[in-house]
Amino acid sequence: MPETVVQTRELVKTFGAVRALDGVDIAVPPGVTGLVGANGAGKTTLMRILLGLSRPDRGQAEVLGSPVDRDPSGLRSRLGYMPENDCLPLDQTAADFVMYAAELAGLPTSEARHRASETLFLVGLAEERIRYIGDYSTGMKQRVKLAQAIVHDPELALLDEPASGLDPEGREEMLQLIRRLGGFGINILVSSHVLTDIETTCSWVVMLDGGRTVRSAPVEPPAREDTVSVEVFGDPQPLASLLAERGLETEVADGRLTASAPGPERESPGDVYEMVLDGGRTVRSAPVEPPAREDTVSVEVFGDPQPLASLLAERGLETEVADGRLTASAPGPERESPGDVYEMVRDALAELEIPVRRLGADLTGLEEIFTAAASGGREEGPQ
Repeated sequence: MPETVVQTRELVKTFGAVRALDGVDIAVPPGVTGLVGANGAGKTTLMRILLGLSRPDRGQAEVLGSPVDRDPSGLRSRLGYMPENDCLPLDQTAADFVMYAAELAGLPTSEARHRASETLFLVGLAEERIRYIGDYSTGMKQRVKLAQAIVHDPELALLDEPASGLDPEGREEMLQLIRRLGGFGINILVSSHVLTDIETTCSWVVMLDGGRTVRSAPVEPPAREDTVSVEVFGDPQPLASLLAERGLETEVADGRLTASAPGPERESPGDVYEMVLDGGRTVRSAPVEPPAREDTVSVEVFGDPQPLASLLAERGLETEVADGRLTASAPGPERESPGDVYEMVRDALAELEIPVRRLGADLTGLEEIFTAAASGGREEGPQ
């Protein structure tokens, strides 16, 4: 296996006056890689060039160590492709279509039939494989497209917006399938305009904006908190003792507990912020320096969040509960804000004596990275 599965150098592609790709320079290692960008950023154009279906105006592209223009047909036999657009034959069964795709990839008929059955089982269509594709839901059609892309065991699968058009449950199921394929050792390049999909699925990310590379680097998990300052109602010493037993360094002064990760000579026992909140005490304030005034605060609690939502609504905040998470926000500009939202949520938690799972944790994710990179020009990580 080459050190990179995809490599491009100063790739340029124009359509009339539109420059779809403008000097794209990337080196993608083996694994599951996300190709991120808004609609029109150049994701599909790049995939078509990598497949040898479109020629760049300038620059070079290599896939699996081979120049794309040397033998496009031979290269495509080593690849799988799941297009974004609806392209399935509605008058065929999934079993027949995926078997046909396997035969096109060079598998003998008997093996193609066997592989089609196995692959449809893998993507969750074992019982529906003999139904006509025209009777399928959008989610089922997406699974068929994924199945035909991997039925011949490609060295690299290119998936163009595989979760497009799916409801939240279907989207998560598709992402789980992609993660599972990555666990099987299949190299995957998956495009999406939804940053959280890439963040939870991929180990490497390529970000495009206006046809230019703004980032090509590993997907880094959110930075862990090394030091957390917390006030509790009552004596903080029991919490300090518990955290010390669990490996954190603690200090209590003026009723405030500071917990921090141990020095570099000792391995950190975990995320300090999470460990403090899991300590079982009612938190009065958790972040080291909460923002001076928060308009929206998100909180997860142990137990039912509805009593907290009701109390905050009585005090003038707008609240919403979804998936066990409560979001509280200041009212619109036509109404006067009753106070700092963060402090109101914090005080209500203390009043109701509700243990907190997570309160206003502000962690940098791909969305913030992409916004900063796109506004600041190119930023390329290790190649």
